[in-house]
Amino acid sequence: MSNDQRRAFLRNAGIGLGGAALGGFIPGIGHINAATAAELVDPLATKAPHFPGKIKSVIWLHQNGAPSTLDLYDHKPTLEKLAGQPVPESFLKGIKTSTQGGVGKLYASNQRTWKQHGESGAWFSNLLPNLAQHADKLTFIKSSTTVGATHDISILKLNTGDLNPGRPSLGAWITHALGSANPDLPAYVVLYNGDREPSAGSVNWSSGFLPAVYQGTAFRPGDSPILYLNRPDVRSAVQQRTSLDLLKRLNLLGAQRHPQDTELRARLQSYELADRMQTAAPAAVDITQESAATKELYGLNDKTSQSYGEVLLRARRLVERGVRFVQVVSGFPEGADIDRQSWDAHSELDQNHAVMARMVDKPIAGLLHDLKESGLLETTLVVWTSEFSRTSWGESGSGRDHNPWGYTQWLAGGGLKAGFTYGETDDIGLQVADKEKAVDTYDLHATVLHLMGLDHLKTTFIHNGRSERPTVVYGKVVKDILA
Repeated sequence: MSNDQRRAFLRNAGIGLGGAALGGFIPGIGHINAATAAELVDPLATKAPHFPGKIKSVIWLHQNGAPSTLDLYDHKPTLEKLAGQPVPESFLKGIKTSTQGGVGKLYASNQRTWKQHGESGAWFSNLLPNLAQHADKLTFIKSSTTVGATHDISILKLNTGDLNPGRPSLGAWITHALGSANPDLPAYVVLYNGDREPSAGSVNWSSGFLPAVYQGTAFRPGDSPILYLNRPDVRSAVQQRTSLDLLKRLNLLGAQRHPQDTELRARLQSYELADRMQTAAPAAVDITQESAATKELYGLNDKTSQSYGEVLLRARRLVERGVRFVQVVSGFPEGADIDRQSWDAHSELDQNHAVMARMVDKPIAGLLHDLKESGLLETTLVVWTSEFSRTSWGESGSGRDHNPWGYTQWLAGGGLKAGFTYGETDDIGLQVADKEKAVDTYDLHATVLHLMGLDHLKTTFIHNGRSERPTVVYGKVVKDILA
């Protein structure tokens, strides 16, 4: 066989892998062998983790707008005692980033009451009565920090590890590393409640420089979360299959000419996935199949919590069907009368947080109970997080400014010390008390990856000649919270 014949044979095998191999290199993968060729043919094929993982799925609960964890979980008697006074200089030491409103006087709400719950004695305010009943399921990180104090920038860092667009989201990295556990559903799904897409949109569930097939698939709220999923009545299944086969052949021809075009491979995958989803997806998100008791458990009988409860119920239905990563972004309850339609309470914090907490409290408590009762909590990680929190001082008399220096996040699920608290903030809840225990976004990502059976140092992709990883050049697993 001549060299030309060999090249023609290789180009016609699969989706142009021979031509790519003759080129010698595929971005993110390197030189092609049998294993990497198979990955290019089916990039969502199930892959083995680096070591046995404790969990199989993640439900990532992003509280959009940054709630004041000082008013939810971080009880500070000293703050209450000093309320109305200027912030002592000793508490401001090391703070270099200014907030948009400047440093005001210390603020503590007179509507807040506190109580310890469970055998762990975790503190909860009166804003979260339902979630407080699950205190012993939670693993608190009360020494969280981040960089930046602007919503879109810090949200981007929370999801992708960078302050600028272009890096893959955590869900995309996990999908790239582990593939899909259910070929009939997206491996990475984004849910949100409210009447509009979350702030900054799809850049926060992007695949970045990873192949486009690993990006998140956004499901809209309401009865039709996936647009144009159903086949038109005038089109038969045979006609649709014939069209898809023709598109596949045409796209394969294009893939042979452009073997490094990840968008084209993603389009091939998405057409086939959409075809399979016509059967699987409606059942996965159809919450009408749930019992009245389950709907009440998630707060669907309350107008304030209904929309958020619906997306959490869908999140549970997705992870029980093998979806790897479900990213839930909090929106806003329909008809609520407050100025800022998120947790972003620069003013009227009591009014804002009363509505927002009521929206999420019962649904999240219901999710934890449901996962525990079904046995899914052993293989699912729930992460409650935000882009940052809010300051110890007040703004506009009744709100709080942005605080990236010390705040609370929590996790629940397999592989963790339940009913455990790691780290703390100072006596007024402004900064992390022990900087050795500070947990940045990179550390949170590294820990989530570890629980999935992935070493964040070995989860890599070659981009522009550089071996990239989810935690950039930072990150450590928070081993003290692991069981």
